Formats: sequence, structure tokens, C-alpha cells
Amino acid sequence: MTDSTAEAATPATGGPAKTARRSPNALELHTWRTFIETAEELRSALSGRLQAESGISSGDYAVMLALSEAEGRRLRSSELADHIGWERSRLSHHLGRMEKRGLLVREGCATDNRGAEITLTPVGSDAFRSASSPHLRAIRELFIDALTPEQLAAAGEIAEALQAKLRERAGGA
Repeated sequence: MTDSTAEAATPATGGPAKTARRSPNALELHTWRTFIETAEELRSALSGRLQAESGISSGDYAVMLALSEAEGRRLRSSELADHIGWERSRLSHHLGRMEKRGLLVREGCATDNRGAEITLTPVGSDAFRSASSPHLRAIRELFIDALTPEQLAAAGEIAEALQAKLRERAGGA
């Protein structure tokens, strides 16, 4: 079954040729649903454990991880939003909640009066360090230990292929 047509160059003429794009078949849909549902279940289990064991949400952890890995342990809010894949308004609201809890501070950007730089406070750094060990143990238990070394390597290859395809589409959009 075809649902649309794409143009591709034909080797003989160099001109466009119509190639059919097919809808996923039953096996492909089953694989897709299993992949998505398992990824969501894993994300939910890891988030729940992180919250229960450290009082830190997965959103808090993503922000703190990005800041801890950044040069000078600080990022402009726009760079932070891009880095963790959030809309700027979502990040702004989340940063406000984290700031009220004393986990980070927003300071004026030295190079641009319109921007803000985000930095972890000592309280935020301590919370991140305290949350990391149990979170990494949960990752080992729920993800790494569930797979053979070959499956883990294949999962990495699959993730990289999907990332490359998404970047390709984003660059061409």
C-alpha cells in the first residue's frame, strides 16, 4: 500500500523517478510500538526512582547534568534549552522552580544584556552529586543489565542511526 510518492534520481536518466513510500507493515508496526512503549516505560521507571530516591525530577536532573558538563559549569538559558531539547518557555518556568528551591541561579550575561547565564548553586551541585549514584545504579539495573553486551552495542547503533536521521531531517527542513 502506498500513501505518498517521493522523487529520486534514476541512474539511467539522472532525472526524477517516482518511488513509492509504503506504510509500515504489521511486523514493523509491532516493532515500533514495542520500542516506543518500552522506552516510555523505562523512562517512567527511571524518573520514578530518581524522584523517590533523591527528590529530584528527571527535568531537574537533565538541567543539572547539562550544567555540570558545561565549560565553566554555566550555560546561557538559550544554549541550555537547545542542549536538553526543551522549548525556552518550558525551561524558563522550570528554572524558576529550581531557583526557588536554591538549586541554581540566573545571572545577567556578561556579553549580552538580553541573555541570562544559569549556574548551579552549591546546594544544586550537592543535590546533583547525591542523585547521581542511585540514578546510575538504576540505569545499570533497568537498562544495562537487561541486555547482553551485543544487544547493548546494537541499541547504541540503533540510537545513533535514529539520531543521524533526525539531524538530517532537521538540517533539511
